[in-house]
Amino acid sequence: MSERLYLYPIWLRLWHALNAIMFLVLIATGLSMQYSSPDAPLIRFDLAVRLHNIAGVIVSLNYLIFIAGNLATGNGRHYRIVFEGYTRRIMQQVDYYVRGHFKGEKAPFPVTANRKFNPLQQATYVGTMYLLLPLIIITGLALLFPETIANRVGNLSGIYLTALLHSAVGFLLSLFMVIHIYFSTMGATPTSNFKSMATGWHEPH
Repeated sequence: MSERLYLYPIWLRLWHALNAIMFLVLIATGLSMQYSSPDAPLIRFDLAVRLHNIAGVIVSLNYLIFIAGNLATGNGRHYRIVFEGYTRRIMQQVDYYVRGHFKGEKAPFPVTANRKFNPLQQATYVGTMYLLLPLIIITGLALLFPETIANRVGNLSGIYLTALLHSAVGFLLSLFMVIHIYFSTMGATPTSNFKSMATGWHEPH
């Protein structure tokens, strides 16, 4: 086993923890507003709206910290994709996840100081952090200030389309969270990656 790596500085761990907590609030309040019965809501509607708005604003501000941290430190380099041979590397990682991991094979792209993410993680995180998260922030802020939304887009209400896009992206981000938590259990031990996000030290395996 190689030596431990300090990969998660304190600013990144605090950003990650705050993001995770706020996303749980957003998911719970979003589900309550959209699906629970008005007669027996999971969370009282006016309270769910207030908590959802507060959590959304915190996630938006926290995203600025993520961008600033990536620009000010070397963390941003882990999100830069080298496209040459990228599809082949992703397929190698997929093969490891569906077959190799369960046969005890070594990971094709082990974590190093210069490679925090494997190719599949990199693609997923880039899509999540630089596409889905900005989309949900922009649509969320638009819904918070509906006067900024066009009244009609074709024959449809602009607010309706914005809410639809916001809900669809929210569903994809919720799905990402479930998959992210599952793959986080595939470390040296089922809990080692969670400990890494608490201590900053990655345990190789």
